[in-house]
Amino acid sequence: MQDLIAAFRARTGIRVTATYGSSGNFYSQITNGAPFDVLFSADIGYPERLEQAGLAPAGSTRLYAIGRIVVWVPNASSIDVGRPGMQALLDPAVHTIAIANPEHAPYGSAAVAAMQHYGIYDRLAAKLVYGENISQTAQFVQSGAADVGILALSLALAPTLRNAGRYWLVPNDAYPAIEQGVVVLKRARDPAAAQAFVDFVLGPSGRTVLDRFGFGPPGS
Repeated sequence: MQDLIAAFRARTGIRVTATYGSSGNFYSQITNGAPFDVLFSADIGYPERLEQAGLAPAGSTRLYAIGRIVVWVPNASSIDVGRPGMQALLDPAVHTIAIANPEHAPYGSAAVAAMQHYGIYDRLAAKLVYGENISQTAQFVQSGAADVGILALSLALAPTLRNAGRYWLVPNDAYPAIEQGVVVLKRARDPAAAQAFVDFVLGPSGRTVLDRFGFGPPGS
């Protein structure tokens, strides 16, 4: 997002301020009057529900990316995430597994679905620790508070983690597609500027940034 914001400002001069958190929490805040202009959600269902609540124009939600998840460990870890893939979570060295809270974070829901797909969720449930959002989840593993994490591919490719660890890309068929959606809210203070930013993200320049961080295009 910071790369998108910087590229957009360089082109238009418009300043964008981002606030980060879980999709579900932002949905709750917006329905309670929080003064956001745009919602980029890891779950397209939340922007669609804002439409249904009359807080965004009907039919205005756009699918902007497909998210991916990875099993990630720090470089110093003895856990081999390469060859066994999801089975690495069963390594005796794994005592804690960080995932985003599946109650309100789409990447957490995807992590649970992937573990269930491989038939290992029940064996691992007691080892799970929950981040408030996917960024906090990454911090748990990077800091050593958890042995391994199921993170967004975009975070594994981001500067803070790119050279700090190793990951295994979970196959797409192991969890429901993480369809990420964006919507401009009716209460936006400058609807034209808000829409311009969304159009930029959806356009070729935005797509280049999203590709660099591992987000699949709509329909992928």
